[in-house]
Amino acid sequence: MSATYTFDIYSSLDGFASYDNADWGPYWGKHGPEFLERRSDVYGEEQRMVFGGNTFRLMMEMVGLSKMPELDPVNGRMRDLPATVVSSTLEGSLDWPDATVVSGDAVEAITRLKEESDVPLRSNGSLSLNRALMAAGLVDRVQVTIFPVLAGQTGVEPIFQGAADFELELLESRTFDGRTQELIYRPTLHV
Repeated sequence: MSATYTFDIYSSLDGFASYDNADWGPYWGKHGPEFLERRSDVYGEEQRMVFGGNTFRLMMEMVGLSKMPELDPVNGRMRDLPATVVSSTLEGSLDWPDATVVSGDAVEAITRLKEESDVPLRSNGSLSLNRALMAAGLVDRVQVTIFPVLAGQTGVEPIFQGAADFELELLESRTFDGRTQELIYRPTLHV
């Protein structure tokens, strides 16, 4: 049986994955105890993280072992999970406890990983990688956490810009701290 693959993404209400030249703070400054507990629980489950090369470089800069040996529970649990990095350009030592780099075609690599993995797969971020995997039918779940902000002036990285058309079946929804929404969908390519 094939491992379940979840594309896990944080978003502003207007669909941006992050922001530039603004002082929003982590999670757009809208994280609360319920959200942090949920994220800690999500990363506490047995699974393998999947990153594209650019996202992984950014993660190593932010929470790599040499940068932050001690982390908050959310990032600490995420960093401690085994990780597969899909990259043809990543070089040098990996500042991560248990990361493996695979190169070549991402769709082929993740198809193989889904077939071989005994645990679910989760990718946080890695937009272009996950758009390609969605188009190939490899993403089983899209988990979107929507923070109550509009980042029309400072937002960067529109999450689904250039993606194929999909129909989404809502599987779960939650509200954290009275303001942040988590929506989990099953995507189906619209033909």
